[in-house]
Amino acid sequence: MSAVQPALDAGATAPPSAAMPMVEIQGVTHRYGQRLALQDIHLSAGAGEILALLGPNGSGKTTLFRILSTLMAPSEGRIIIDGLDVAGQRDEVRRRLGVVFQSPSLDQQLSAEENLRHHGHLYGLRGSELSRRIELMLRRFDLYDRRHERVHRFSGGMRRKVELAKGLLTQPRVLLLDEPSTGLDLPAREELGRLLREVRDEGIAILMTTHLMEEADRCDRVAILDQGRLVAHATPAELRRRLGGQIVTIQTDQPAAMVERLREALNIQADLVDTTVRFESPDAHRLVERVIELAPGKVQSITIGQPSLGDVFIALTGRRFDAAIEPAR
Repeated sequence: MSAVQPALDAGATAPPSAAMPMVEIQGVTHRYGQRLALQDIHLSAGAGEILALLGPNGSGKTTLFRILSTLMAPSEGRIIIDGLDVAGQRDEVRRRLGVVFQSPSLDQQLSAEENLRHHGHLYGLRGSELSRRIELMLRRFDLYDRRHERVHRFSGGMRRKVELAKGLLTQPRVLLLDEPSTGLDLPAREELGRLLREVRDEGIAILMTTHLMEEADRCDRVAILDQGRLVAHATPAELRRRLGGQIVTIQTDQPAAMVERLREALNIQADLVDTTVRFESPDAHRLVERVIELAPGKVQSITIGQPSLGDVFIALTGRRFDAAIEPAR
């Protein structure tokens, strides 16, 4: 595994975006029987910030989402939301939360307006105030002209807009989203990202789980989870910058031998990830010819690119993001 600066460690917390964090996760650990799903998670999110919980299947992000949304209590640790302890003040916390689950929660046989109205009733909203909020949400998400249509006729992107409108109808201080781009095409994902940035700019704290690198890259900060541990968190730019240069990937029919030759001849500590050789270097473009000379006729391809969040994950774990194992969710 490549060396990573200590600032990438989970203990090196990024500075909070506000003096008083809107969400505080304090030493959260959770077990399913003997299986450890989360281990001593410390994390915070401020008002007006989008925080991505990025991790592959089995990383623990879904478990953390369930705990944040008050659906389950952690085995150890505390969650503080808007100054309220979730364990002792759950009802008050729920009134401050907007939650959008990965699985659709819309009644397909009701219209967009009817879905919002029934959701408002669950929170005790009635009359003109509820009608005002519904109209505001429908107009905001460009749904007003189709407010009377049953949502089963909507595209995936439009249904996600209705879900988001539901989550914001109660004017929450914190918005939680579980894999919000699931099932959406690229234009719909980009539109969703734009809408979330608008919500963020109103001072709402947004926490979202995702396994999509491009989605996490658009967030203000990224918390990377792996096998229940928080392995890094910072802004996307900071995470990439700390890798120390460009990423060189080499395809060769002798990958293990190439790793050894790079170490012996060029003093480069390379990783073997699956069958791909990779390393970071601030002078990557100057090394291409020398690398080819190490194994004449054996190098199939060399690519040089700027670090991605996927490269950060490899540097931290020694595994490709899509090759991670799947224990507890």
